[in-house]
Amino acid sequence: MRAMTYERFGGPEVLAETEVRDPEAGPGQTVVHVEAAGVNFGDIKQIAGAHVDGPYAPSGPFPRIPGMEVVGRTTAGRRALGYVSQGGYAAKTVVADRDLIVLPDAVSAGEALAVLVQGLTAWHLLRTVARIRPGETVVVHAAAGGTGSLLVQLARQFGAGRVIATASSKDKRALALGLGADAAIDGDAEGYRERVLDANQGRPVDIVLDAIGGPVLDSALDTLGYLGRLVTYGTSSGQPAAAIAPSRLAVDTITVAGFWLVPLMARHGAAGTALKELLDLTARHRLRPLVGAEYDLGRARDAHEDLLGRRTKGKLILRP
Repeated sequence: MRAMTYERFGGPEVLAETEVRDPEAGPGQTVVHVEAAGVNFGDIKQIAGAHVDGPYAPSGPFPRIPGMEVVGRTTAGRRALGYVSQGGYAAKTVVADRDLIVLPDAVSAGEALAVLVQGLTAWHLLRTVARIRPGETVVVHAAAGGTGSLLVQLARQFGAGRVIATASSKDKRALALGLGADAAIDGDAEGYRERVLDANQGRPVDIVLDAIGGPVLDSALDTLGYLGRLVTYGTSSGQPAAAIAPSRLAVDTITVAGFWLVPLMARHGAAGTALKELLDLTARHRLRPLVGAEYDLGRARDAHEDLLGRRTKGKLILRP
């Protein structure tokens, strides 16, 4: 079967199209004939060797097949969405039954792939970690991105009183407003506090969801009110944040937490109530995942280079 493989760690250039043996399902597994595979920054980190330990680490000898998300048909003919630790960039893959969910006909392959890793991340950021309450103000950083765009919409679905989006350009801020944000502002660290408080009518905010880190995270702490929560789930800036003194957390009565989806799925699987809710919201057009470009499987390198170059919008998918 067709597959994209890599025989050493590196950048997009290490990916090559090859013919490999069809996979065989073991106990508690199902073979999926792949219709589309999602592209994630996690795939790029995996082939770069950034994760050599833990639940995100690839296993087995080289050559390896990257890819964590697939939509396709099972051997029984069911259309399904599945999560795999690796092996998605292929014509067929094996998915653990606890990570496989039947896909509603009303949800496209691109939409389904957009709500798997990014959608579950957004759901758990709001529900599990930040524990959003009705009427609260939520600030979403990088609100035009895959996870950010879903956070804006889900915060509204979950009863936020006000949603403030940050983004780096006018076009991205306009997109966030179109998705339901009440205000959209520049997310740069300089002047951040003043812009956020102004967007919240002079009041401190309740929740900040941050994937940027560095000075932006430091500035965001200054916008939190009593019992405010900041959740970090990425560091796209590549810059370290300042050390946070425990005494400040106590005196200001704020919480700083972190979240990464992969360990949670390693413990509990992907096909739970959260994913069902996301797919149901999508099928009923109450959630609008952003779907971007499609590439033939053999052009996986191009997809990775476009993602790294920030030349894309929405979920990128590969078609084997």
